[in-house]
Amino acid sequence: MIKTLASLLTLVAGMHFTTRAQTHLSDTSGNYKLVWADEFDKEGAPDSTNWKSEHGFVRNHELQWYQPENAYCHKGMLIIEARKTNQPDPYYKEGSDSWRTNRPNIQYTSASLNTAGLHSWQYGRFVMRARIDVDPGMWPAFWTLGVSKEWPSNGEIDIMEYYRKRLLANIACGTDRAYHAKWFSKYKMLDQLGPKWSKKFHVWRMDWDEHAISLYVDDQLMNRVELKDLVNRDGSGFNPFMQPHYILVNLALGGDNGGDPTLSKFPARYEIDYVRVYQK
Repeated sequence: MIKTLASLLTLVAGMHFTTRAQTHLSDTSGNYKLVWADEFDKEGAPDSTNWKSEHGFVRNHELQWYQPENAYCHKGMLIIEARKTNQPDPYYKEGSDSWRTNRPNIQYTSASLNTAGLHSWQYGRFVMRARIDVDPGMWPAFWTLGVSKEWPSNGEIDIMEYYRKRLLANIACGTDRAYHAKWFSKYKMLDQLGPKWSKKFHVWRMDWDEHAISLYVDDQLMNRVELKDLVNRDGSGFNPFMQPHYILVNLALGGDNGGDPTLSKFPARYEIDYVRVYQK
């Protein structure tokens, strides 16, 4: 029996959250319980207790300059926006042989957010509902990295990655060569996904336990690898998927895989409805 207005409001709020959290039945099937989520139900900058922003030219020879201004919450969504620009690179060094510092100008900006140092989890169900831009040059991703060791010996899980008309689900561990990964990759071509697929929101999911990692889109299995096959190939015996991982969401452009964005329309948007983590 509800005795106070405060109790009533608490119950109603809890009912609303439970209803929204269970909009996709696979989220809670198998005795999973919600342990962390960002529903992006605010306006303005993402919650700094959940997300950190990357800055500058970061990885993969990509074209975009990452900056926090390109990620914002609006009408219940996290928007990661890629923009075309022409502005001086503050880190430019004349004569530099580094791709990070030898470009005098920034041609594109975007954002990359992660939970490193704030939230990490070992095992569980990781879920994102989002709509991605599939124009040429776009490289959106929803992925995780292990908290210990350098890449790729820390382990990488690409729950969602898209580029060059391919939707990918990848897992990578380390080898005996620094910065050289052993990849377990599966993909579907964009034209296999059905008409107007890119115009709709989709649900990406990872189920990860002490036995295997399984990656899904809209409840369809994309890739599954057993943990026994994911030990680093460097003789250490270290399994990077038997440690906590943190989450990353980003929209990259061009670079090693992304393709040429020259003819694409800007601004381009990666729209994320929610990111959730469940555990047993």
